[in-house]
Amino acid sequence: MENKVVIYWFRRDLRLEDNKGLQQALASGLPVLPVFIFDTDILNQLSDPCDRRVDYIYQALISFNETLHKYQSTLQVYHGKPLEIFEQITTQYQVQAVYCNRDYEPQAIKRDQVVKAFLEGHAIRFYDFKDQVIFDQSEVVKADGLPYTVYTPFAKKWRSELQPDHYTATKVDLYNFYKASPQEILSLSDIGFKKTDIVYQKPEPNLEVVKDYNQYRDFPALDKTSHLGIALRFGTISIRECVSFAIKHNDTWLSELIWREFFMQILYHFPEVVHRSFKAQYDYIEWRNNEEEFQCWCKGETGYPIVDAGMRQLNTTGFMHNRVRMIVASFLCKHLLIDWRWGEAYFAEKLQDYDLAANNGNWQWAAGCGCDAAPYFRIFNPTAQTQKFDKDLQYIKKWNPDFQQNITPPIVQHEMARQRALVVYKKALQNSGQ
Repeated sequence: MENKVVIYWFRRDLRLEDNKGLQQALASGLPVLPVFIFDTDILNQLSDPCDRRVDYIYQALISFNETLHKYQSTLQVYHGKPLEIFEQITTQYQVQAVYCNRDYEPQAIKRDQVVKAFLEGHAIRFYDFKDQVIFDQSEVVKADGLPYTVYTPFAKKWRSELQPDHYTATKVDLYNFYKASPQEILSLSDIGFKKTDIVYQKPEPNLEVVKDYNQYRDFPALDKTSHLGIALRFGTISIRECVSFAIKHNDTWLSELIWREFFMQILYHFPEVVHRSFKAQYDYIEWRNNEEEFQCWCKGETGYPIVDAGMRQLNTTGFMHNRVRMIVASFLCKHLLIDWRWGEAYFAEKLQDYDLAANNGNWQWAAGCGCDAAPYFRIFNPTAQTQKFDKDLQYIKKWNPDFQQNITPPIVQHEMARQRALVVYKKALQNSGQ
């Protein structure tokens, strides 16, 4: 066996700087073996070998592995099931402890419980730390100790609890890594994936975007959003850096970061939302779930120019402007009466910044069934939304340039669909006894 080490297990924190768990591992007094696992339980669910998210992770790993080489160390990258990988590592090294940062998704929690039980069965300690949020678990709760289920009071409490040390960067001393010769990490083809068009660059908040975020964020043609979703999802940027920047430059952007934490704590406290409506009465909705209409929505062939532009942007780039995400989600659930879970699954497949908590929370918001949802009778009119947020049709012309020549009639008439949705939703609430 190799010498005594502690392991730092990178997951949703793919950076060396301002990393809580990594700092704790490096301060342990033992050499730190840096480890990343391409988890086959996750990768096997991805149908497209050209998945931008996997390529993004891969490029981020290469980037900080180059930094590790400067400290006479190297990243150990594995491909397989985490438990089996740790069974392997513990036969090669005298592992004294495993450090990581906490995750809050149900499957990740279960994964960590299994790994922790194995490690502790071999007298190896397992330490996890808060890093991807400012407040986690039950740090922001109501006076009675129960979690908030409405954003506004949650945000008020979140802000009242915030202190400068919550968003001060964690200083990480990189000199205590396990010494090892530089080595290349696994290739994309080794794990069954291919190069995509995504290019990893070290992320940072853009002052030009953030300072005017409240004025321009709803206009998709302007593209005045931070594009940091993927960086926050995989931790290539620190939430503390973002919150500090937001406090200095734009309170509306800070509110969006608080929304992120709100949905994460909802998922943590109510993991059943992954498969069920937060408000159980909405599970009585009699969805139409027309397969042909769903495929038209997926392809951007609904006959509603802004809906089709949004879906084509998503299919082409793996990104969709947030205002348009709300429009297309409302259209699927209310105009077509297709189960929000179908749309959520499609977004999960396509979005490069896909995050379970935010995706689930926002889809349930759009469908009216979430914890802090738009009321069921609020039904976006795609034409009115276009007039308000893309009146010069710049966004539509970019992503749906043939819309004026398109003779395909709208898949459904707005007023008819609106009335139908109101009837179906009202009936569901009556049947549920609400």
